[in-house]
Amino acid sequence: MPLRNSDSDKELNIMTEENNADAQAPQPPVFRLQKMYLKDLSFENPEAPDVFLAKGEPRVDVNLGLKNRKLETEDHYEVTLAITAKVTNSQTEKTMFIIEVEHAGVFLLKNIPEEHLPAVLAVECAALLFPFTRQIISQVSVDGGFIPFLMEPINFHALYENSQRQETAEQQ
Repeated sequence: MPLRNSDSDKELNIMTEENNADAQAPQPPVFRLQKMYLKDLSFENPEAPDVFLAKGEPRVDVNLGLKNRKLETEDHYEVTLAITAKVTNSQTEKTMFIIEVEHAGVFLLKNIPEEHLPAVLAVECAALLFPFTRQIISQVSVDGGFIPFLMEPINFHALYENSQRQETAEQQ
C-alpha cells in the first residue's frame, strides 16, 4: 500500500511546528508571593506601669532594614523586612516601648531579567510585605497597652533609588 500524505498528517506537522514555536517564545514573567511569616518579634515595655502615668508626647525612632536571599529552590527568594521602633516620652526621656520585628516572605520570581531582580526584590516584594508588617506592629502596640502605633507608608522605590545613587557615588 503506498504511503500518502493525508490531512491528519498535515495537522500533526502543523501542531508540532506550533509547539516548537511556543517553546522558543519568551515566557511571561512570574511574580508571586508564596508564603509570609514572622521570623522574630519582640515587645519591651521596660518602664511599666510608670510609663502609663507620665505626661509628655511620644517621640518615635524607627529603623528599617531589608534583606533578601536566593533560596535553594529554583526561582524562589526570601525577602525580610526588619523594623525596630523605639518610642520614648519627650519630657521624661524614658522608654515607653520598643518593638522589633522581622517579617518575611518567600517569593517566586520566574523569567524576570537578571538586571531587574534587585529592584523587584527591594521595591515590589518589600511593598507587598509592608502593610502586613505595619499591621503586626500596630496590633502589638495595642496588646502592650498603648494606642495603635501606625507607621507611615514607605516609598520603597525612593529608598531603592537613593541606595543605588549612594552605591554609585561610593564606587567613584
